[in-house]
Amino acid sequence: MREPDMAASSRRIGFIVNPIAGMGGAVALKGTDGAGVLARARALGAEPKAEGRAARALRRLVGSTPSVELLTIAGVMGEAVAEAAGVAHRLIAWKPGPITTAADTREAAREMKSLGVALILFAGGDGTARDILAAVGDAVPILGIPCGVKMHSAVFAVTPEAAGQLAALVAQEDANKIAWREGEVMDVDEDAVRAGGLSARLYGYARIPFERSLVQGPKAGGLPEDAALEALAAEIAAEMQKGVLYILGPGSTTKRILKHLALDGTLLGVDAVLDRELAGRDLTEEKLAPLLRGRRTQIIVSVVGGQGHIFGRGNQQIGPSIIREVGRDNIVVLASQAKLLALAGNRLLADTGDPATDRLLAGFMRVRIGPSRSTLMRVAC
Repeated sequence: MREPDMAASSRRIGFIVNPIAGMGGAVALKGTDGAGVLARARALGAEPKAEGRAARALRRLVGSTPSVELLTIAGVMGEAVAEAAGVAHRLIAWKPGPITTAADTREAAREMKSLGVALILFAGGDGTARDILAAVGDAVPILGIPCGVKMHSAVFAVTPEAAGQLAALVAQEDANKIAWREGEVMDVDEDAVRAGGLSARLYGYARIPFERSLVQGPKAGGLPEDAALEALAAEIAAEMQKGVLYILGPGSTTKRILKHLALDGTLLGVDAVLDRELAGRDLTEEKLAPLLRGRRTQIIVSVVGGQGHIFGRGNQQIGPSIIREVGRDNIVVLASQAKLLALAGNRLLADTGDPATDRLLAGFMRVRIGPSRSTLMRVAC
């Protein structure tokens, strides 16, 4: 693939924020596509996450490259975040309406393309990536600050700080020395997800700056039935103790545990089990918190195939406060051996939204890969 033309604009970075990205995660809505879902998320007490994560990326960007020229949009689509982060910026002439939409994202991206930015750094999820791709195609490289719920696309950095670090490499004078690749832009049908199904679609390929340790891969689909995981699920179900609360993250691996308990949980939500019965189904972060009080608790999560995340991708209901209360020693990670071997960098990832919690999770963690079998994997943040 051809490399981008960096001449004359190598320090000019476009910055776009989707202010509602990721709001549906903690309240178990699997996304915020559509005005109705957004209204429901707000009614459930969802709070914006994108601004804080975008600010973290900007601070890393300007900390590494103080001379970067940041172009952004008036109001909540960039200006407010840049000002809160104390980052110098310049506004493009185009302004969004009072209520931002996907059309605003596309128009902002087209304007930045016309201004010759070297990179569009955006804060959002798969839907935001789709909108920017529709506006600029492969004419301008893009890079996502991970703020959404799902993030199946391979155009996101692994953390906000990683996004800032990689954008800084683009903005530096030796930017032509960095690698470039095509990243898949994927998205799922959120209505199907909320109904318990999963229907992913490839929308195209975007050009992204690439550094193996800083960029996530596309989410891999489920592997064929794995006898070792099936036996592991049966073993974990048999181990469950009376009086202990078990929080099960989303995914087919944890779903198998519920099957061995003859419980009707959710495939893509967070469930809780107490005394071999469902204590809660498709729980939000708010509903999880009171279940923990006064009880010993374990969190059981699987690894996102192709990416390596154990927290921060699709399971935001298990938020930082829940993780800290349960404690690192009471987290059980499950994965097939094949899934672990396929991970880039031979490491797992934690991106909870709270850097202190990510640091708590960092280091080596035992991953159960079969009945009476486990391996150690490094968790990075």
